[in-house]
Amino acid sequence: MAKKQKPTLATVWLDGCSGCHMSFLDIDEALIALAEKATLVYSPLVDAKEFPKMVDVTLIEGAVSTDEDVAKLRKVRSHTKILVALGDCAVTGNVPSMRNPFTVAEVTERAYIENATHNQQVPDLTLPKLLPKVRPVHAWVDVDVFIPGCPPSARTILYVLTELVEGRMPDLSDKSRFG
Repeated sequence: MAKKQKPTLATVWLDGCSGCHMSFLDIDEALIALAEKATLVYSPLVDAKEFPKMVDVTLIEGAVSTDEDVAKLRKVRSHTKILVALGDCAVTGNVPSMRNPFTVAEVTERAYIENATHNQQVPDLTLPKLLPKVRPVHAWVDVDVFIPGCPPSARTILYVLTELVEGRMPDLSDKSRFG
């Protein structure tokens, strides 16, 4: 009899502070139990460079701020069975969207000209193109599960992942909140 293959997990980081990934790591020793049930195949926490052809569950942290974010997000969505928006930035745009009242020109002028003391110029070869407005993940692709929080607690992330790898959709109505 063939051994059943473990579900695969991935995590992706867009425009955010990485606090949600830190909260994921705060699962601590429960990560070992989770690793017995699922395989982490892609993450900024591992060495994989290319997103796999298909992943069972992907946690995506951060808002969508650049053309590279959009391309990455669309690729991840097309290669993921269950996409989870992890944290307030992914769910609402949160802190990255604080730049939305300003134009891209105003933001880049402030960052690279007004606040620079040396070499005052906007880089044109190394930066991804900023979008006119920062948006949450669901503004670009379909999302299956939303985990609010800034960051969500390790306990909530573990609950969601455990439910998903066991084949159940998590009920977060009494387990999470914004902020």
